[in-house]
Amino acid sequence: METVRRYGAWMDLVGVLVCLAIFVLGCTKAPTTTADSNDAAPATSVGSTTEVAIPRLAANVPEEKQPIVELRTSLGSIKLKLDAEHAPETVHNFMSYVASGHYNGTIFHQVEQGYAVLGGSFTPELSERPGRYAIRNEAANGLKNRRGTIAMARQLDAIDSATCQFVINLGDNSSLDHQGDTPETFGFCVFGEVIEGMDVLDQIAAVPVKNTDAFNALPVQAVVIESASRLR
Repeated sequence: METVRRYGAWMDLVGVLVCLAIFVLGCTKAPTTTADSNDAAPATSVGSTTEVAIPRLAANVPEEKQPIVELRTSLGSIKLKLDAEHAPETVHNFMSYVASGHYNGTIFHQVEQGYAVLGGSFTPELSERPGRYAIRNEAANGLKNRRGTIAMARQLDAIDSATCQFVINLGDNSSLDHQGDTPETFGFCVFGEVIEGMDVLDQIAAVPVKNTDAFNALPVQAVVIESASRLR
């Protein structure tokens, strides 16, 4: 989304989602989320910690097409397996930000328990690290926004607007899946999954949050991505 412009109300089921541009991917300006239903956009909570089966990537795919990235956060480590088989441009984009150190020292600036966490462009001081150029949206790749998957954030009104911000789904968010060719229905591109650290994500999801003029569901105490590095 990119997420900065108004990533708040993603996939508006409420219309407020227009905010989605808020955080979503803009990596452009202060986000603002206002979701209303778990099926809205990474700004709603469903509050369930029930384990849901996480879709696994194909086991016979070459390792170079399934890079593993570790996000070391202030609350623990999260390991991600990416899927360059189904989302090659998106994975390349994400890995370039990892390699450049862009994510080091950024925070999860929107946390919706049971729904999703959003990060990728703001520092603990809430200064923005802008993204580069926007990338093509590969949301029509067949991968679904299920619990434990990672997807790119984007502006609700622009299909190809993702840059650096990303979302990790805390629940099954089918409203974020590809459903059509309009900006509102195109969906958010899933490009990998959590293979270790869902317990850490659930810890992050439980932190106290607050709403400000620029951010919705901002953690009261910053949850920092201390480093993002490729393990394989």
